Parts: sequence; structure tokens; C-alpha cells
Amino acid sequence: MKLLQILLATLVTGIGSVWIAGMLLRLGVRGRPQDAGHGPQHLLSLAAGALLATAFMHLLPEAFESGLEPSVLFAVLLGGLVLFFLLDKAELWHHGHEHHHGPVADAHAHAAAHGHDHPGHGPLHAHAVDSAGHDHAHAHAPRVGGWAVLAGDSVHCFGDGVLIASAFMADTRLGLLAALSVLAHEVPHHVGDLVVMRQTSPDARAALIKVSLAGTVTALGGVLGWWLVERLHGWLPYFLVLASSSFAYVALADLIPQLQRRLAARQTVLQVLWLLAGIVLVTGISRLSHGDEHGHGHDEGVAPPVSTAPPHTH
Repeated sequence: MKLLQILLATLVTGIGSVWIAGMLLRLGVRGRPQDAGHGPQHLLSLAAGALLATAFMHLLPEAFESGLEPSVLFAVLLGGLVLFFLLDKAELWHHGHEHHHGPVADAHAHAAAHGHDHPGHGPLHAHAVDSAGHDHAHAHAPRVGGWAVLAGDSVHCFGDGVLIASAFMADTRLGLLAALSVLAHEVPHHVGDLVVMRQTSPDARAALIKVSLAGTVTALGGVLGWWLVERLHGWLPYFLVLASSSFAYVALADLIPQLQRRLAARQTVLQVLWLLAGIVLVTGISRLSHGDEHGHGHDEGVAPPVSTAPPHTH
């Protein structure tokens, strides 16, 4: 039953985010950073709020209620943040050496590196979204760039699946919140993917299918995450802390910096409101699905969370 839940959630997240992005593109959303009061900027703010709320209000509390020493879990949290930073640096270094043919190629290289393909959420969404509004940067990009996007997106989606599965193994509610947060931040990510793919192929439907297939890799990550946690129950709190560090890193190192630009007062207020909306959305869904003010009760038939027993008893 748990595996089925993970498969459904990861498939909806991986493929659904692509189709939502495709729908937004059909509606004319382009994702330019200067359009701070429109489309993807709203999504970026919403995604940042959802990721932060999931990390700090749900995943971390669940992990800390396992009874492990807080200093140990904080060390894992810090280590996760450093790990994702190093993986980001490695990805930038790799693409910087692969594409050293001038500013146009560099712009394409950063767009192709949209995912910062580490095992948990390190996107360069700024470059992916920027690419949506800078078609001239891709007008002369090599056609192989589309395959670079698909390869990076597949690894990125695989990491998403592992983290979603880890949350589901702790509690179905946590898994749903993690899947929702990933979905929210993958939509603007895939807006950029689809724009790059359309620059390398004139067939918009083919681009949608290719990115959707990359999204299905999320389910493979989900299966691996389920298999690992099923056999390593005592490691579940560490998986949850690692997932929360990934969510926090994406929000603070990638999404929020894109919103830190000088804007008109109205646009700034909209950014803040959408950020708060992401926090309220995650918290509200948690309360509704939980039926308890503090979000620690569990529905009938759902496996007990980390907080109700030592990690090795799951």
C-alpha cells in the first residue's frame, strides 16, 4: 500500500508539473525575471514558501521527535546544506568547462544545468526560468542542449522521488506535503525546460513528451527510496533531515535569490503574499488532512510516524 502511494505521488509530481508548465506556456507565461509581478515569479514565491514550511514545520519536527540527539540531527542538517552547495559548485564547474565558447554558449550551458542534478533538488531555476525570457540566448544554441536538459532533469527528478519516498515512509501526510512542495517548485523549473526544448526542436508536442518522460524518473527514485527506507528503518530520521536540508537549500539558495531584486512596492507586496500563501497552503493542508492543531495525529491505517516510536521499530 505504501509503495502504491509513493508511485502515484511521484508520477503525479513528475508528470503533472510538466503538464502544468506546458499549460502555462500555452497561456503565454514566459518566465522572464523582469516580469516580477506575473506568472513564474508568483510560482517561485509560492514554491519557496511551500518548501520552507514543509522543511521547518513538518519534516524537521518529525525527525527530532525520534528521540535522537538534537546535536546529531543538526549536524546532518548542516552536512546536507554543505553537500548540496558542493554539488551545485561541481555542476557549475562541469558546465563551465564544457561550454567555454563565449557568452551565448555560457548562457545555454547554465540553462541546460537547470537541475543542479544532485540527489535532492539543487536546481538552477534562475537560469532555467531566465532562459524562458531570453530566447535570443538560445537562438544559436547547439541542438544537443535539449538532451543535456533531459539528462539533467532525469537525475533531478530521481532525487525528488527519493526524498518524497522518505517522507511517505515516515507518514502519509508528510509524503503528501513533500510531493506538493516538489510539485510547486518543479512547475517554474519545467517552464524553463520546455522553452529550451522548443528552441532545439520545432515540435512543441514532442518537447512536452520528452520532458514528461524525464519526469517519470521521479517514480524510479520513489521506488529506490522506498526500498532503502524499508530496509534501513533506523535511518529514517536522517533521511527526513536530509530531505529538509534539500528543501531549505533550494528555497534559500535558489528560489528566494531570484526574488531579491529591486521592484515596485506593489510587486514586492505580491511576492511576499505569494510566499506567505505557500506557507499557509502547506500548513492548511496539513491541518485538514490531520484533524489536529499540532499536526501529529494520524489517519486510521497509516503507518506510525517517527515520533511515536524509536526509529528502529518502524
